[in-house]
Amino acid sequence: MSDFSLSSLEAIVAERATASPENSWTAKLVAHGQAKAAKKLGEEAVETVIAAISNDRANLVAESADLLYHLMVVLKIADVPLQDVMSELERRTSQSGLQEKASR
Repeated sequence: MSDFSLSSLEAIVAERATASPENSWTAKLVAHGQAKAAKKLGEEAVETVIAAISNDRANLVAESADLLYHLMVVLKIADVPLQDVMSELERRTSQSGLQEKASR
């Protein structure tokens, strides 16, 4: 089993964000700013939904990977560490999803 994790992806995105935009898709997204990166994240989210609705397992896996990658880029640009997101998920799992939703 691989040791690759979302934390691994976060580190790779951080490293590639500092590369030349001519050599790195990540750097190119970062250079174009949050609006471009967020738009790409939205496109990947839609493609993930379509794959899920189509019961296309292979495409769902591929699109989910794209979605997670683009989310990491958006978080990087916003200077939001993955740990902040994980802490929020941990906080939310201390109660049922219905209770958590009602508290918003």
